[in-house]
Parts: sequence; C-alpha cells; structure tokens
Amino acid sequence: MTLKIAFSGTGHISRVHARAAQSLDGVELAAVVNHRPASMADFAAQFSIDRQYRAVRELLSAGGVDILIVSTPNYLHAPQTIAALNAGLHVMVEKPMAMNGAEAERMLRASEAAGAKLMVAHCWRFDEEVNWIKRQIDDGALGTILRTKGYGVHVNWGPGGWFVEARAAGGGALADMGIHAIDVARYLLGDPQPLSVYAKIATEYTDYDVDDSGTIWVNWAGGASSIIESGWWWPHADGPEASTQLYGTLAFARLFPTRLEIPDRAAETVRTVDPGYPPVRDEHCPQIMYDRQLRHFIDCIHHDKTPTPGAAEGLVNMRIIDAALESSRRNDVVHL
Repeated sequence: MTLKIAFSGTGHISRVHARAAQSLDGVELAAVVNHRPASMADFAAQFSIDRQYRAVRELLSAGGVDILIVSTPNYLHAPQTIAALNAGLHVMVEKPMAMNGAEAERMLRASEAAGAKLMVAHCWRFDEEVNWIKRQIDDGALGTILRTKGYGVHVNWGPGGWFVEARAAGGGALADMGIHAIDVARYLLGDPQPLSVYAKIATEYTDYDVDDSGTIWVNWAGGASSIIESGWWWPHADGPEASTQLYGTLAFARLFPTRLEIPDRAAETVRTVDPGYPPVRDEHCPQIMYDRQLRHFIDCIHHDKTPTPGAAEGLVNMRIIDAALESSRRNDVVHL
C-alpha cells in the first residue's frame, strides 16, 4: 500500500524530510501546507507535489493523505499534530515536540485516542556513529555508566526569525539545540526517567527574548547523571551538535570524534578502539540519518509498531526542558 505524505512547513528541515521521502519506496509526496504562497509553490515544484493548502484544516478537509510531517514553528506543533491525529493521520513532528510538557501530554493522549502513530523527530537516534556507541554500551564495554556530558551549541552563529521569538519558539537555544544533547544522552543511557534537574538558563550573547546559553544537570533513575550545554553564538564548544562523552566504570566513550578508551590499570595503559569514522565529518547532519528516521516511521505504520522516539520519549524531553527553565528561575533543584 502506498502511503501519501503531506508536509506542513517549507523550510530547510521540511525539505530534508521531503528528500527522505523521495528515497523510500511505497510513499507518495502528496501535499504541502504553508501560509506563504511563494514558498509553498517553490517547495511543490522542487518535489513535484500537486496539492497545496494554506492551512492544515484545509488539507484535512480535502482528505486523501495518510501521514503529516509537521516542520512548522514550535507554537504550531501541538495544534497541527492534534488536528491531524484526530483526523486519523499518522504524524511525525519536529523537535521540540511542543512548547511545553502540557502540550506534549495532550499530543500523546490524542495519539492514543485516535490509534494513530506519533513520532518525534529526534534524528540523532538514527545516526551511524551514535548507534556504534550504543552497541558498545549494550555489549557491556563501558560497564556501568556513571555520568555523561553533551553539547548542543552553535559556535559563532545563531538562528534568526521565529527561532528567536518567545511567542513562536517557546524557548531558545535550549529548545533548539540543547534538546538534541538531552535526547542523545537519554538514548545512550537506555531511556531512563529523569529524577531531578538543576540548571542555569540565560541570555548572555544576544538581545533575544529567548535564551542563548544554558548549563543543565540531570540526575537519572539508575544513578547516572548528565551535564548538558546549550547555546547560540558561543565562542567555543567542546564538541559539535550531539557530541557526548560517557564515563563508565570500565571505559570512556566519546561521540564526535567517536572512539572508546579502555584502561588497563594493572599495566597503566589505555587501549583505544577506533571504529574508523573521520574525526570531522564532511556533513555533520547527513541526509541518510533522516532517511533512516522516516524509514523507521513508515515501518512502524506498516507493522503496527510504536515509533521510537515516539510521544513518550518526546514528552520526557519536554518535561526536562520545563524543569530546567523552572530550576533556573528558582535557582534550585527541581524534582520530577
């Protein structure tokens, strides 16, 4: 059965998802939604899409699609996703899942009530190097992981437009970049529940009305803890987007550049396991990562499986974001 996909939003990431759809068999790029006619026409021409709509409600009234990919500003994620789910469409929504945890909770409930699939596009779970590290962890090479440190920072750069407007984005660098580092840490740790969050979130490099800097400490069920750095316009970061360090009882692992370091205390030596990935990638966010992501979603629809990352994973990440903002406001630990 051919699945017909519609795209809400015509920006960069929506075009990445459209290219992913083009790479798959059994899907049709059927429709596009955007309030800007010129951008919508350009998107439709690029991907040979006939049907164009100014609003999601118009698309849903017309019918004839199976999947909606939501790549709009954050404030539209929840209403567009819930409307599509209520109409029986499966939805993949960009990160952050919503403006806050309360919206994310409503999206999860809508998915459950409709019996439709909801996936959150935490793309790094589909990266080859991330999953090489995950296999080392699952095979026991690191022992028990005690702590991680991860990065979601744009160095000497930051976005503009709706990304820096609180009414449209909800949050700034934390919601845009930090959430990548949060999700990668949680994925590598086996998706534990957060127990507490302490954070300092601020606007230090710009005059935006959203944050451009953040440092977060998350304590997880099971005993591990994670430090997350998020930022725009920082003069330096210790690693690129989603770069993560993991400290285990048996070994140290690093993602980007990716390697494993196994100490031999008796011999006072360290053996490095190098999987052979380049220290710096030509394209840090490769298209194939998004191709795998959409392929997973399509497979879940065909075989009636719950997507991972789904609404549950996205909701946990939003609760961490909420707790970090509250912790920073209160200058205190927030227990979850």
